[in-house]
Amino acid sequence: MHIVNKVKETIEEWNLLSKKDRILVAVSGGKDSASVLYILKKLGYNVEALHLQLGVGVWSEKCLEAVRELCKKLNVKLHIFDIKKTFGTPMCYLRNAVQSKQKLRNCHVCGVLKRQLINKLARKLKATKLVTGHNLDDEAQTILMNFLLGNLEVAKRTGPISGLIKDKKFVPRVKPLYFCSEKDILKFALAEKIPFVKEACPCSIDAFRRKVKEWLNHFSDKKKMKFVKFFLKKIKPKLEKKDFELKYCKLCKEPTAKEICKVCSLFKDVFEKVEKCTIA
Repeated sequence: MHIVNKVKETIEEWNLLSKKDRILVAVSGGKDSASVLYILKKLGYNVEALHLQLGVGVWSEKCLEAVRELCKKLNVKLHIFDIKKTFGTPMCYLRNAVQSKQKLRNCHVCGVLKRQLINKLARKLKATKLVTGHNLDDEAQTILMNFLLGNLEVAKRTGPISGLIKDKKFVPRVKPLYFCSEKDILKFALAEKIPFVKEACPCSIDAFRRKVKEWLNHFSDKKKMKFVKFFLKKIKPKLEKKDFELKYCKLCKEPTAKEICKVCSLFKDVFEKVEKCTIA
């Protein structure tokens, strides 16, 4: 149970969760989010699960089936948000509409919308903490990618607990698997017979991330750990600005660093009405 102990240590060291928290775990159907839900439930935390049904054909159906099986096994309440029912079309068509106007990576377009939706739903469900399944490999890749692209504003928002500011509209997002390697998580999920979908999203064709991942995989998990911890201790504090001003999007009223949030700037020409950016 090495991974369980590591999760406990991460939660305690970074003060991520308490037994008083109402925790919402974003579960995709993959091994990482399934494992973190499993571990937190076994550790006695008050958890519920949230699944975004993206409508990506058979793959999405398999993901939903795995999530339902896991939540039934753990006796965890499951909330399902259907993209197609809300916006009238599945995620892949929304993405294509955006990409017809701007050259953007698949995962970037999808991620922008998903992050805002998950935060809104967590707020609506009165969650005090939002948990994601990001692991050590994910974070090492993200940090390196953002440095190579010069996205220091994005890089500084990474960490076991995301975000630099507190706001009533932000549900704190935490990552208990932050220091757990992908290999260890896979071994754990298989050993515990946790239901999950092995196939990656068929739309996640991100050549840049794949190249970064392949390069980092030449290094041991210990090297990746040193890299991530060096960033958190030495680099991130120097990137953080004390004079950051939070704004609220003029269109959807969600927190943002600019006048118009990323969701509205990307999707304003896709939806017939701005109100469709919000959750009823």
